[in-house]
Amino acid sequence: MVEVDGLTVGFGPLRAVDGLSFRLRRGAALALVGESGSGKSTVAAALLGLHRGTGAAVGGSVRVAGTDVQQASDDELRRLRGGKAAMVFQDPLSSLDPYYAIGDQIAEVHRVHARASRRAARARAVEVLERVGIADAARRSRSRPHEFSGGMRQRALIAMALACAPDLLIADEPTTALDVTVQAQILDLLHSLREETGMGLLLVTHDVGVAAESVDDVLVMRHGRAVEHGPVADVLGTPSQAYTRELLAAVPRVEARRVVAHAADRGRASNRPDHPSDRGREGVPSDHAPNGGREGVPSDHASDGGREGAFGASGEVVLEAAGLRREFGRGKRAVTAVDDVSLTLRRGETLGIVGESGSGKTTLGRMLVGLLAPTAGEIRYAGRPHTGVDPAVQMVFQDPVSSLNPRRSVGESVADPLRARGEKDEQYVQGRVRELLERVGLEGAHYNRYPHEFSGGQRQRVGIARALAADPRVIVCDEPVSALDVTTQAQVVALLGELQRELGLALVFVAHDLAVVRQVSDRVAVMRRGRIVEAGPADEVYGSPRDPYTRQLLAAVPALDPEAAARRRAARREPVHM
Repeated sequence: MVEVDGLTVGFGPLRAVDGLSFRLRRGAALALVGESGSGKSTVAAALLGLHRGTGAAVGGSVRVAGTDVQQASDDELRRLRGGKAAMVFQDPLSSLDPYYAIGDQIAEVHRVHARASRRAARARAVEVLERVGIADAARRSRSRPHEFSGGMRQRALIAMALACAPDLLIADEPTTALDVTVQAQILDLLHSLREETGMGLLLVTHDVGVAAESVDDVLVMRHGRAVEHGPVADVLGTPSQAYTRELLAAVPRVEARRVVAHAADRGRASNRPDHPSDRGREGVPSDHAPNGGREGVPSDHASDGGREGAFGASGEVVLEAAGLRREFGRGKRAVTAVDDVSLTLRRGETLGIVGESGSGKTTLGRMLVGLLAPTAGEIRYAGRPHTGVDPAVQMVFQDPVSSLNPRRSVGESVADPLRARGEKDEQYVQGRVRELLERVGLEGAHYNRYPHEFSGGQRQRVGIARALAADPRVIVCDEPVSALDVTTQAQVVALLGELQRELGLALVFVAHDLAVVRQVSDRVAVMRRGRIVEAGPADEVYGSPRDPYTRQLLAAVPALDPEAAARRRAARREPVHM
């Protein structure tokens, strides 16, 4: 189905893909795995000739479904794209036209390739939407993209790809921004589609667990080249290359207890300067999980006996929330996003908040910071009731790209909290900003550089430096690593752990990735439909969950063992009663 020989793709002086060769037989599944900047998505685009007309220099040979992509005419490429091979992109919202109904967009694809009538194309759109699990497909086909959830939009993109029954599906990071249960549903859907239709699958992902769930073979990429290639069980079970072993070591395991980080291990991942010219190649993190050296903290309603943390069993309570409620809208249209949530946070500890998209995690985090006022309930900082924004509580946002002003240097963005509190000495401000940039593993000389000159992990470090500029006691991290590859993710987590140990920070870590949350958290609160359904020490919640919903979340976490992944996939087909 796919024959790639000596593929090279260059953008000016940068060679993104360097002499890559591989095969994908009909009906098989191959994963391209690697860090950001390894060239995975560039390869996927080359398979459909998407670099044509962009100025990219493409060399080597690429044949897909019998079509020589390099030599094909524009008409031949149009017949290949969507007809024989279809692509599902990472961000479904930007891949769908916001002005047109989902069904109309799918029907257009079918009409172009199958030369079908409007009525037949419309019927095909409803058919494929039903096939990908969209309930009441005839009605929902008239909905626009913003009326779908993230998981439903991804299903709609898969339905569009299936409209012409392609022989090959190319999926570029199809589950990156999805929570674990929706991710599991998408992966299960891809697996069942392969079984039923016999189509081939090329999966591009930085998540090794996703690869284990979905494919027959894995090709590990680094700096545009193949590092290791073979059956998924062999590559993930007994990797032969050091880089593959390092990549696997960086993957957080939901079943692994936290490891106490020793002083000698501090900073191995976070002190190393990252240079913007080395985007996406930020190194390999420490083997030790940065958890602050604590083995568990009791839940909000339990005693403090037995806590062994950096600040002792009677840690000072720095933040309390009592009966928080937040509604959006009025009257019958009102939606309750957070419903009667209470929690406490002590100096130096990390509270992880997990749940699916729409569970109320981000709304709760924004209320704790003061960006949203609660409809009911009270928030207390250091024992004092408080409303509005307090410099003592800062936030690290999910998307470092949109949270940094592209027209201002990163140094000026980090300086904002200093100037907001009245600092007039410009020499002090710039010196302090340079100290903070160095503290988070960047360089003081980066002060005058702009966000686009940094990799994703480096931009997140800038966001952390900006939060530290206000000298906070609490930092609320809203999905701070969800868009990062595993090694960069581990570096950012290590940095947060080191800062917490040194500064006595309390962290609220909001995430849908249960493995990462276990790695960093003392206590965990599981949210569902705006309420906390289970809370307690991290090892207790993960080791012996009481609530069926918690067990369902844990069952959806990807497994690195392909055999275990198959067992979990079978178990997920069984209904869960809640």
